[in-house]
Amino acid sequence: MTDVQDVKDDNAAARARSAAYGINPAWGEPDRAKARASIEPMEMYLGLQAEAPIVRDDGHVTLLRMEDILWVNKHRDVEQATKFLGSSRPAIPLGLDGPEHTKYRRLLDPVFTAKRVAPLADSVRDLANEMIDGFIADGEVDAYTDWCEPLPSTIFLRIMGLPEEDLPGFLNFKNLTLTNSAVEAVTLEQRTAMRAEAVEWIHGYFNDDLDRREKSGDPGDNMLGWLMTTEVDGHKLNREEILDILGLLIIAGLDTVAASLADFLSYFARFPEQRQTMLDNPALWPNAVEELMRYESPVTDGSRIALTDLELPCGEKIKAGTTMHISWSSANLDPAVFPNPLEVDLNRTPNKHIGFASGWHRCLGSHLARMEMVVAMQAWHDRIPNYRIKDGVELVYSGNPRAPHHFPLVW
Repeated sequence: MTDVQDVKDDNAAARARSAAYGINPAWGEPDRAKARASIEPMEMYLGLQAEAPIVRDDGHVTLLRMEDILWVNKHRDVEQATKFLGSSRPAIPLGLDGPEHTKYRRLLDPVFTAKRVAPLADSVRDLANEMIDGFIADGEVDAYTDWCEPLPSTIFLRIMGLPEEDLPGFLNFKNLTLTNSAVEAVTLEQRTAMRAEAVEWIHGYFNDDLDRREKSGDPGDNMLGWLMTTEVDGHKLNREEILDILGLLIIAGLDTVAASLADFLSYFARFPEQRQTMLDNPALWPNAVEELMRYESPVTDGSRIALTDLELPCGEKIKAGTTMHISWSSANLDPAVFPNPLEVDLNRTPNKHIGFASGWHRCLGSHLARMEMVVAMQAWHDRIPNYRIKDGVELVYSGNPRAPHHFPLVW
């Protein structure tokens, strides 16, 4: 058994890989990469996990089955690999583990409870309809660019208390950080430079905004003002802590719901009989969102580092220092958990998917995301009940989060 502290002090290679934000060599294999860029990669994942519980590639391992993933995500000798997301320091709370992670989750979890986010539903509905007003008469729209992306992003800026006219800058920050739409064409050096540019911009933006609020003496009645005045274990958050929280919140708020909405609209555009089921039974939307989070898995992967030698429930052994890629997409198709996993059952119960991750690092904003998705999908189908993908268009999906960034719909 390898000593935990030795691994923490001597896994430079694993940490270098984590700086690449969890790029997984297993998905670089041509057939797998082609499947992941397609509308329906599900059979690829199911086939992989039928062959073996994990994939080994270039010193990395990819976990495919639910039981192993749930076990790893609750193991205290495992740490988060993707640490620097939206900051040059470990993102809070994603980039932390153990007591430090628990401390900040205890601070932030109450802000994103289902009860706290429920009053925002009317604002989401109004904005969804306002945006639809801008294109419904045209009979077509690039749904990702003109609705899926700006809707949750604008809502999040309102929650933060930030000017909506600054949205283009935040979207650029998000794209520089994730480099998601052209991940295969960007080298590691280019990705590093793009993320450095993103961090410089976001820190500059928020330092200016925080300076203005401090000078005025009015932090504001919003998320940013709350972060400026709240306390953790008896002390107020300092500037670095606030910046390391904000970078992560912006990434999460601007990308994951956008990808989910695009995936859901794509599914219903291709399966009009399922869409009709929703039109006939709108009360099913909460169930439908859960089932499509399982089936589509918009956030496809996470990553962890083993701090000690591990033996997974499946019997596979993992050496200390190994980067473990966690396939949410595969686990959500595990036939040991989900009967008929390739069937979209809008009434599936129970539905213990891990589309919002699992364990210590389960998604902080899952209640907000669920509410936004349910309300937005209801609003779209109230206004545009019948639609299809524009003739001649073959959708190409980005990597993680997974979404068609060019997504023309017609009606």
